[in-house]
Amino acid sequence: MFANILRRNRGALAGFIVVAILFGTAIAITIADLLRITITPYNPLQQGVGVPLAAPSWSHLFGTDQLGRDVFSRVVVATPYDMGISLAVVMVGFTVGVLVGSFAGFRGGAIDEAFMRVTDIFFALPVLILAIVITEILGQGALQVMVVLMFVWWPTYARLARGETLRLTHESFIDAARMSGRGRMKILLTHMVPNLLFVMLAYATLDIGTVVLAYSGLSYLGLGVTPPQPDWGQMVSAYQDFMLSSPWLPLFPGAVIAAGVIGFSVLGDGIRDALEIPKR
Repeated sequence: MFANILRRNRGALAGFIVVAILFGTAIAITIADLLRITITPYNPLQQGVGVPLAAPSWSHLFGTDQLGRDVFSRVVVATPYDMGISLAVVMVGFTVGVLVGSFAGFRGGAIDEAFMRVTDIFFALPVLILAIVITEILGQGALQVMVVLMFVWWPTYARLARGETLRLTHESFIDAARMSGRGRMKILLTHMVPNLLFVMLAYATLDIGTVVLAYSGLSYLGLGVTPPQPDWGQMVSAYQDFMLSSPWLPLFPGAVIAAGVIGFSVLGDGIRDALEIPKR
């Protein structure tokens, strides 16, 4: 089915290629770190591997920064952080959202009302501002940022799951399951949740790009990894002072962020259109 989606939708195919490259790079770098080998052209932390602020060339595809470090190697090594954290945040939000939202929508009554009020609190507060405040309390670091994003990201999935559950409640196959004498939890787990997954997976694919952007924004503000460890958002922040003299420095990590966001967006759009899920 997924292969048919890619064949019919060129945008989804292009997005899939970008996503595959990013995740393939992240996996390769992670394995290389575990094996203690280097697969990038240069050590991303080593200074003086080239002339400082050298323009892009065959020796340094993305040029070098003010300390003579290879920018291409730094962008590549930063990939597991951005991809891994974004995927983890979406997976947790997806899992918690489906379970909590579908349960609240199916049970209704006081449980559903309490759920709505809790999510209202989250939606009343700007997500990134709340994330910044919590990160300042927990401290700087990629792990802290990931935990914070997980904490603030699940309500959207829960609301979506609740809405789909309320729609499915009136479907004939749910009525048939009730008439057959099946319990509420069995109906929820065997009929509701499986039918939610297509809608939720399409949204989750779109959302990974949003999390990439959110994490990069927090990293840009200095709340991500600790330098000199490279990170896309942190690199854009560190290199922005050279925008006029060496514009390639912030351009390349920024372009990778944009490619990731666009790639996930067009892939998610392709999946959604193929499944005929209405836009929200």
